[in-house]
Amino acid sequence: MRLRDSMLLCTSFSRGFCGVYNFPCKIFSPETERRCREILSHTVLPPVASAGVLVTLCTFKGAPSFLYTLRSPQLRGRHKGDVSFPGGKRDSSDRDIIHTATREAEEELGISLKDNAVWGALKPITDWTGMVIVPVMANIGALEDLALNPNRDEVESLLTLSLSVACLDASRGYTYFRQQGHYSYTLPVFRLTKGYKVWGLTAMMTDSALSLLFPHLYRSFLCVSHKNS
Repeated sequence: MRLRDSMLLCTSFSRGFCGVYNFPCKIFSPETERRCREILSHTVLPPVASAGVLVTLCTFKGAPSFLYTLRSPQLRGRHKGDVSFPGGKRDSSDRDIIHTATREAEEELGISLKDNAVWGALKPITDWTGMVIVPVMANIGALEDLALNPNRDEVESLLTLSLSVACLDASRGYTYFRQQGHYSYTLPVFRLTKGYKVWGLTAMMTDSALSLLFPHLYRSFLCVSHKNS
């Protein structure tokens, strides 16, 4: 997949790829990786998990970023057309839920991950249906060095959001959810270029990853909304 610059500062677009980026930083230093791996090594995985999702770190134009997929509108289910991290349901042949996340990501992105790409699992999330989802953080490296070949049956396009932009107040919002006419909970929203947005469980995973990467700088929306609820 060819990457191509487009408009000033914040957009690049080619068939299947849309991105947001800013100035590079050294957040993916060996020290940061070791700290994150140590913290993630203490995550207790559930005995039974329904799905694994790869919280995909990368660099684009030298900027540390998240890589998302725009789900194909041809898919079935309520999440078609959403911005998501790659991932899916666990197969009986998967060694564990981390293998589920990496296998699904490789199938969706059309790449082979390096053996040391995975840093570890974030805290599992249970959705409103009772499905247990395990976010798995991984750094897949520089996108320019990868021969990305997304599965067109599942992925409409790929999008990036630089970590520096994700931390800006202007890039973040929130959504109130109601059940039976009453306030139930609040989740963050991250705004991308071209009007796309990251919301729902993907936004929760994005927020958790930023909290891990920037423990003294990033103000987690989940923590704030929980205290205020």
